Amino acid sequence: MDIVIRQVEPGEYDALGEITAQAYLQDGLLDFGHSDEYLGELRDVAKRAAAAEVLAAVHNGRVVGGVTFVPSGGPMADIAGPGEAEIRMLAVSREARGRGAGEALVRACVARARATEGCVRIVLSTQRTMHGAHRIYERLGFVRTPERDWNPIPHLDDITLLTYELTL
Repeated sequence: MDIVIRQVEPGEYDALGEITAQAYLQDGLLDFGHSDEYLGELRDVAKRAAAAEVLAAVHNGRVVGGVTFVPSGGPMADIAGPGEAEIRMLAVSREARGRGAGEALVRACVARARATEGCVRIVLSTQRTMHGAHRIYERLGFVRTPERDWNPIPHLDDITLLTYELTL
């Protein structure tokens, strides 16, 4: 599968937002399903693109996945500190999975982090059940950082996100 990784174009925001939302919904990653508040964030590619870099995986001219790369803090960072870039909202359409799009997106983020002045590490949060993503991260040299695990909704005890980092 020939996959091109590039910055998402405004005309593709809706398609990538839907791919991201459907990936989370179909994989059961939203605790409140279609009523989950995070669903709106997943669909709002324009908001992410205004605050960070949103990359698209494109196959045969069609967006099949995407990721948000946060080069150095700002409103899109969840856990990144000084000198850290962050990967967020990695998603690949169900039809394109297993063909290298997810890994290509992560590799593109790592390359961007390496090119970011002062960046010494790239970090990310992931859900316990995202086993395919975990395999990609570990294959690319990311290591678990359990001391950074966190809960985005503290009043709900069972939503702990796992964290990984890659020292550049």
